[in-house]
Amino acid sequence: MIIRSKIKLVALIGAILSVVSILVHLLLAKYSSEDWVIYKTDTIANLYVNFGDQVRYRRLWGPVQSLEALQPHASPRNKYPVPKTQNNGYIYAKIYGGFGKIRSSICDLVAIARLLNATLVIPEIQESTRSKGISSKFKSFSYLYNEDQFITALTNDVIVVKSLPNSLKDARKENRLLTISPKSSTSPSFYINEVLPKLKQSKVVGLVLTDGGCLQSILPPSMAEYQRLRCRVAFHALHFRPEIQALGHQIVERLRATGQRYIAFHPGLVRETLAFHGCAELFQDVHTELIQYRRKQMIKRGNIHEQLRVDSVSRRSNGSCPLMPEEVGLLLHNRGYPPNTLIYVAGSELFGGQRVLIPLRSMYNVVDHTSLCSKKELLNLLGPETPLPSNLSNPPPSKTEAQLIEEWKKAGPRPRPLPPPPARPYYQHEKEGWYGWVGETDKEPDPSPMDLRSQAHRLIWDALDYIVSVDADAFFPGFHNDGSGWPDFSSLVMGHRLYRMAPAVTYRPNRKTLVGLLDGIRDNLYHPKRNWTIAVREHLNKTLGIEGLITQSRTSRPSSFLSHPLPECSCRTSQVSNPVKGRDGEWLHGGEDMCPDWMLRDLVSLKSNALKDEIIVDEPEDDVYPEEQPESVGGGGGGRMDGSRQSEQDEEMDPDD
Repeated sequence: MIIRSKIKLVALIGAILSVVSILVHLLLAKYSSEDWVIYKTDTIANLYVNFGDQVRYRRLWGPVQSLEALQPHASPRNKYPVPKTQNNGYIYAKIYGGFGKIRSSICDLVAIARLLNATLVIPEIQESTRSKGISSKFKSFSYLYNEDQFITALTNDVIVVKSLPNSLKDARKENRLLTISPKSSTSPSFYINEVLPKLKQSKVVGLVLTDGGCLQSILPPSMAEYQRLRCRVAFHALHFRPEIQALGHQIVERLRATGQRYIAFHPGLVRETLAFHGCAELFQDVHTELIQYRRKQMIKRGNIHEQLRVDSVSRRSNGSCPLMPEEVGLLLHNRGYPPNTLIYVAGSELFGGQRVLIPLRSMYNVVDHTSLCSKKELLNLLGPETPLPSNLSNPPPSKTEAQLIEEWKKAGPRPRPLPPPPARPYYQHEKEGWYGWVGETDKEPDPSPMDLRSQAHRLIWDALDYIVSVDADAFFPGFHNDGSGWPDFSSLVMGHRLYRMAPAVTYRPNRKTLVGLLDGIRDNLYHPKRNWTIAVREHLNKTLGIEGLITQSRTSRPSSFLSHPLPECSCRTSQVSNPVKGRDGEWLHGGEDMCPDWMLRDLVSLKSNALKDEIIVDEPEDDVYPEEQPESVGGGGGGRMDGSRQSEQDEEMDPDD
């Protein structure tokens, strides 16, 4: 019995000690280790999230590694004589068209003046002449560009003067001077064989440019210096006037005031472009009528050799129509850009109005120059303008009581029916823009003085958007390389970015491929499958690098040299392992010269001071990180951004240099 009692006592003491030990461990775990466990868990989670964010950030914004060897180099390579005062005569020109046509035409004019050894008179921009109602403070060219900078920058290339000599001004007023209207596809031999003899004879020749240029885009290799001259004009000589440059840089500073980067997006929804490609059925109601009317006009003028009505759906499937802003928003979302990304919408004309941007605004923070600048800042760019008469027709004068009584007496036998009610007056918003005439007549009226002034204002807004787009951290074109042969805003921006900073993120999307992807999930656009997201990312990632450049060289360069100024206007810091040539022996990739030694030394010193962690985005995106997988679309919204800060970007060339 005693032995059994001892065993029970030992078992009881062991059980008590076990319970006490468990309680002590629980207390120690609660008051001593709880904070450490939580800290350790949070630290691991934060490290994982931060690593994922860094990888995504590098893929979305970082420079493209395969293009880092390209550097801007438009200086003459060979013996390049300075122009002499004694030459073959003068060339003056009138330029018609919008921002893109004006910029491209000026570059061609300088090349022609150099080719003919002639003095170039500052060209007249017809969209900004005094007859268009602009401020008397400016002339046509100085309304947009800096005349003095243009003349000084081309001192070693072409002699540029502001006006013809007095002895020739009278002859021009009397239309006694030879005038030629060349096309943008005109060859150099035409000027040498046809224009040069007439220039030597009459000492002056006038050019009327309506086609966005006067010299073919692709020139033989022996004329590479003329291609580099085009680049020097477009990227160094054509400075916007100081007021435009200053406000454009302020917009960039305000976009980056919060410390985040931004995407510039040009929708490309222009009425003339949509009519040329037959994209009327992509819109509704009055917009379709407006596009078809403009297309009918272009057919009459001979710009289009097709039927009036075409299948817009098939044109869109072929990539001939712009991507809608909603589709671009979905592509950017599946590319991995978060909803708080800033998107700057460029372009002075947005056919369809602000309503086409509603889906994009619901996805991202969308802004433009009107939301980033005050009305006073924008009006200061226009200068003092004389008031214009209203577009509204004046009401008939009111009748006196005596006239009304006399009309009543002459009205005929009674009883007479009541007179019809007076017509409802037209309000101003019904007369503004494109819509006022559609309900009244089948013929579009001539532009009013206010319309002509608004067209001149668009040049200023396009200039601001051009500065912001060239300086953007990423650029996405809604419509470029449209095949019309006319230079467009997006192509010029892409060419400028390629020349100035080739590794920057510039998307060169294939619209045909993207439309096929979008149509494949038309019923589930906002909830795509993972393999569709991977396909979109792979395509957009390929357009950033060498594959995108090769495609751009084949499609854009034949119609606009400034959209792809390679290989003449760039050099390489390293040789290309696999250069690519086209069917006719032209360089598609890798035809650039090696950079001079002085440039290589400067680049080495700059790289030694740069950050060590280089960002790479040109590798295939087969792996989709969990934090990159989009879950839902939304959360953005347009808003006004005010404030400014000092620019934190590296010292580099002005976008209009």
